[in-house]
Order: sequence, then structure tokens, then C-alpha cells
Amino acid sequence: MPGYEIIGKEEQDEVMDALSRKILFRYDFYEQRKGIYKVEEFETAFADYCGAKHALAVSSGSAALKVALAALGIGPGDEVITQGFTFVATWEAIMEAGALPVFAEIDDTFCLDPKEIESRVSSKTRAIIPVHMCGGQARITEIIKVADRLGIPVIEDTAQACGGRFGGKALGSFGDMGTFSFDSVKTLTTGEGGMVITDDEDLFIRASEYHDHGHDHDPNVGRGLEKRRFSGFNFRMMELQGALGLAQLKKLDSIILARQKENKERIMQSLEQIAQISFREIPDREGEIASFVMFLLPTKEKAIAFKNVMADQGCAPVYWYENTWHYYERWEHLIEGKSIMHSGYPYRTGNHEVLCSYNASALPKTGELLSRCLTIPININMEEQIPKILIAINKAAEVI
Repeated sequence: MPGYEIIGKEEQDEVMDALSRKILFRYDFYEQRKGIYKVEEFETAFADYCGAKHALAVSSGSAALKVALAALGIGPGDEVITQGFTFVATWEAIMEAGALPVFAEIDDTFCLDPKEIESRVSSKTRAIIPVHMCGGQARITEIIKVADRLGIPVIEDTAQACGGRFGGKALGSFGDMGTFSFDSVKTLTTGEGGMVITDDEDLFIRASEYHDHGHDHDPNVGRGLEKRRFSGFNFRMMELQGALGLAQLKKLDSIILARQKENKERIMQSLEQIAQISFREIPDREGEIASFVMFLLPTKEKAIAFKNVMADQGCAPVYWYENTWHYYERWEHLIEGKSIMHSGYPYRTGNHEVLCSYNASALPKTGELLSRCLTIPININMEEQIPKILIAINKAAEVI
């Protein structure tokens, strides 16, 4: 999966081009930069790639979520529905906005179950964040249909599925806003960085202003003389990241996704020979980015046994059920209400009154699915690794 595997001359040339002007800030310095704006070029290219009208580059995928929430005006007193299998940044961003995450079950796509949404809606619900997990797609058209009927905006968390499509349409472009991550383990990487896309001009302007301390980016006045409609914060991307993004984006389809799909297919062919194994549902196989193989055993016990044998062979699969970064029940800081604030906010008031609490057993369907699921990450260069993985799979099959 990591795009860093193919960092080469193209990335070096783009970065050196940015460095040659000695201007690393995305705004201002008009004369020195000689008309070159790497971040702006990356935004334009990424919007075009996704078929979106607007793209805003930011400092991380987590920042992208925070900026999108701010653009929608979401804050204290609001609730946002999301899923219990995601990277912690999804719900951390909701809490950073002052709102509260409301968790729903996943289905066999290992993404938000559309049937779960309506039961989680309250008078305080202000957004829904489905997450396209592990390179596959959520049932996004069904989710959008439910959201539209309820009049609730959708932010697509596409951090783990950049380049993915459903029915030919780019993931991230179905909802009101889409967010992406370009960190060190993503298929398109800028080291750190992220992107927000939208077709709504007003949401784009609000996001653009918010991510830069509220600056209205009036081209007719100099930097520092701009006006502000509201306060914001600093979530800007710098020129070196924009340069890396430009080079990586050009490789995304023709090199990265092609290699990932080929590598995944080799592993899938071996797993398909094992009768007791089933696979995660991918709504559109053609549109997945093939960054993970997710397969299920009939029971939790068999999944653990299979995992242990593969680990003994030096090819341990990911067992999300025990993962503290991605699975609701293992988020001890959420479940136990741990906060850096003296008051205990957002879990408690300064008088120790409970504002919100989360039950570890609240998502039994999610837990059951993850307890039987094993995952093999797909890299770009796996020539030496795949034969070892295939041997490990064959060994593990003997114990079930």
C-alpha cells in the first residue's frame, strides 16, 4: 500500500523545483516563486482526478476531517454518526469540533451499515461520516440515499481508499464533502498531508478560510490585510508536500493500483482454495484499490489459530479485533473517558457531571465480524514476500 515504495526521480525533481525558489509557504511571495504554486497545482490536479469542482490541501487526513466538520458548522451540542471500525482520527476529529460521535455497526463490507443510520439519528444529528475502510467501498449510494431522505450531510472519510471508485465515480465525491489522507502508509503519500474535496462552492470557501486562520484570501490585498468572517486555525499544506503529491498522483493508477491488484490477486487465489474461508464484501471489485486482503474464518477460535500459524511463519496477518487503533471496543481512551483537559471534557464537566459515555459492548455485530477476520496488507513491491505468505497460508490451512 505505501506510496513511499516508489518514490523516485519524479518526486525528487518536483521537490527540488520547489526548493530552488526557496519558498515553502503555499501563499504570498509572488515575485520570488515566479508563478509556481505546488500546493495549488496539486489541488487542481486532485480535483480533476476525483471529478470534483474544488479541492483543498491540508496538513493531514485528520485535519481534513476537522476542516470539513468546521465548514459544515458542526460544533458543541451536535452529534455525528460514524462507524465503530475506523482509524481513531475519525471520531477524534468529531470531538475536536466539540461534537459527539455516535457509533453504528458495520456490515459485511466492513464499513458503515446503511440500515444502522436511521436508528442512530436524533434531533442533534448534524452529519454522517461513512469510512471507506481498507481500500474497499462502503455502500455509499445507499448511505447517501438514507442521508438525503433525512436531510443530513455526508462527509466521506476516504483516508484508506484514495484512488478508489464505485461505478466509475471517485470515492469521496459522493457526499457533501470527501476527505483524504496522504500520510506515510497511504497509497498516495506526501509524508503527512490530506485533502478535502467538494462540489459546493460555499463549503469550499468556508473550508479554505477556516484552514488558514479565517483569511478570506482576497487577491486584491496583500497577505495580512485580508478580512475574516470567522476565526479559524492553521491546517495548511506546504509546498514540499504539494510537490510530492503532484508526482505521486501521476503514478496512482498506472503503477501503484496496478501492482496492488496483481499482488492481491495472487494471495486471493491461494485463500480461495480453502473451503472454510470467506471474504469481505467489496461492492465494486473493479473500483477497489486492493490495498488489503480481508478474509473470514467460521469462528473466532479458528481465526486465532490461523493467525498464530501464519505468525510462526513470519507472516502475521492483522487481527483488527485486538487492534487498539481501529476497533471501538479497544479504544480505552474513549471507553474510559480519558481526557487531557482538567475538567474531563468532553466526557465530563468541571463538576464531574457526565456529558457522554460509551459502552464497550455497544457494537456486537462489529465485534463478531472483526473477531473472525484476518487481514493481509498489500504492498507495491512484494516479489520476495508473496511466496512466504503463500507458504504460511498453506501451513495455516492445516489447523482448521
